[in-house]
Amino acid sequence: MIREYLKLARSFNAVLTGISPVMGAIAMEQYDIVTLLILFLIGFFGHTFGFVFNDIIDYNIDKTSEEISDRPLLSGTISLRNAWIFAIVSLIIPFAIAGYISYQSGFYMPIIILILSAFSIALYDLISKKLPFMDIFVAVGVFLFVLYGASTQVSSLSEITNLAWIVCVLGAIQVLFMQIVAGGLKDIENDYKKGARTGAIKLGVRVKNGMLYVSKSFWCIAFGIQFVDIILVFIPYFLFDRFRNFTVFTYLQWGLLFLISALMFLLSYRLLHIGKFDRKKARKYIGSHYMINFCIVPIMLMNLNPWAGLLMFFPGLGFILSNVILHGTLLQPKTM
Repeated sequence: MIREYLKLARSFNAVLTGISPVMGAIAMEQYDIVTLLILFLIGFFGHTFGFVFNDIIDYNIDKTSEEISDRPLLSGTISLRNAWIFAIVSLIIPFAIAGYISYQSGFYMPIIILILSAFSIALYDLISKKLPFMDIFVAVGVFLFVLYGASTQVSSLSEITNLAWIVCVLGAIQVLFMQIVAGGLKDIENDYKKGARTGAIKLGVRVKNGMLYVSKSFWCIAFGIQFVDIILVFIPYFLFDRFRNFTVFTYLQWGLLFLISALMFLLSYRLLHIGKFDRKKARKYIGSHYMINFCIVPIMLMNLNPWAGLLMFFPGLGFILSNVILHGTLLQPKTM
């Protein structure tokens, strides 16, 4: 039964959301392992609430899709009642931890930020299939999640560094791509049949006679988001003194960033030009993109502390382990 709850929680990308507040704290030069672990737990349970609530809200739309029938609510291994209990508990836990942190510090703004983040994610879950481009609320939610991690390290929002604000924006942009592009494409066939009003459908993406047709506007948005993502990650190297001390290590970072950027564009190109729509193949491209896309911020943060680079391995490792244990695959989570 634990296995089914891990599926419901979308554990394949839980590590990514879990490290969102962690990256905010590291951007503020917090490296204490216990502190970062506590922030990770807040991120992990926040992730769980968001996805369980999403499955509950989308149940009537998703239940007719055979491709995602492995999701516990659709397969019947977890009831709607138990899913609600799981969602509520997953919401209470991070707020209990966050409340204790604020009580200890005497600074309660982080709690307000966390509430706004949860509200933004919940609002997305409620209206994502009814109105196009509501993915912006997920991006805002993640922005606030990263900001929460940064805000726990200060006594005033004015003390948050420009680097931390950039990390918040980077987190939002990366999630925006995964929501609008990856999320829009992987569900396009069922969403179109059921009349969902997602951004991808609004921009003219269609599956006709088994073939995927991608509009030019959607293509431009997909690559445009990634261009902004890549440009933004290089900004600290030219704005902040801490980053402008170019060394061999700096150029090594740049080499890795350029390599990752090239792989991101390659995988995006293949996803958008998949031809005959195959959801399993699409999930493979999305999974691969997921593992490399979120490496760029940890690589950039290595300028503060080389150990920050270890964060680039955790989302991919969590993704693979979850898939192998829960789904018997490497890059294709059946509940995606």
